[in-house]
Amino acid sequence: MKNSLLKILVTIVVLLSITSCNAQIKNQNTETVKIYGNCGMCKSTIEKAGNMKKQSVVNWNKETKIATISYDSLKTSKDEILKRIALAGYDSDSFLAPDDTYSNLPNCCQYERAKAVSSKMNMSTNDHSQHSNEMTEMQDENPLSAVFDNYFALKNALVKTDGTTASTSAKNLSTALSEVKMANLSNEVHMVWMKILDNLKIDTQKISNTKETSQQRQYFNSLSKNLYEVMKISKQETPIYYQFCPMANDGKGANWLSKEETIKNPYYGSQMLSCGKTVETIN
Repeated sequence: MKNSLLKILVTIVVLLSITSCNAQIKNQNTETVKIYGNCGMCKSTIEKAGNMKKQSVVNWNKETKIATISYDSLKTSKDEILKRIALAGYDSDSFLAPDDTYSNLPNCCQYERAKAVSSKMNMSTNDHSQHSNEMTEMQDENPLSAVFDNYFALKNALVKTDGTTASTSAKNLSTALSEVKMANLSNEVHMVWMKILDNLKIDTQKISNTKETSQQRQYFNSLSKNLYEVMKISKQETPIYYQFCPMANDGKGANWLSKEETIKNPYYGSQMLSCGKTVETIN
């Protein structure tokens, strides 16, 4: 009797918790999808990977393998959530986990993959052709192009010591960050992107909040370092130059990214326009 009551109480607490989380999500869509896994540890990892504050809530049932996904349709999508879960090691019928990530799961979590893999691979010739065309189009258009373009606009404004334009460029960059379709990122890029995104948003917001170039340049250093991490592993149509000024940042040095090999220093502008050197070329 006591055990039955305890189970009921636990169920109520879980339901109330889910309801509370869902109440914070605006523009809510709710869908169910099958995600492959085995145990309570799988449940914890799947839900942690899929949950994002005020954006998405995932509740996975280890018995049925069905996940209920609630999300803000203006901020994220089911595909973005499933991709995060796949990167944590768990297959769905839409996205397969990287083999090495699956292999690193605890033994008890290494679910049977045959069904998931076959459901993904058993496509008709027409479906496969259509899928290939979609992938080619996706690869031709870099999902981060708008982010990079707005970063370079911000860099150019700092070269000119134009705080007003830099603030506007940072606002545009902030918008571009929020509009990235993460489901279109490759697995490698996606993993790095998720690690740096919050820091990119913080630095961009701080730059946009002021028109003082001295303050903007402080945050531009951190912004550049983080953006470098994703730019060096994403597809670039033209060479990008990672450059360094040893005098910036109170003599500690600071980096930036440029489309031009010629040094145009965003930390000093006309005061020391050519101070610096290219330390890496990203092709």
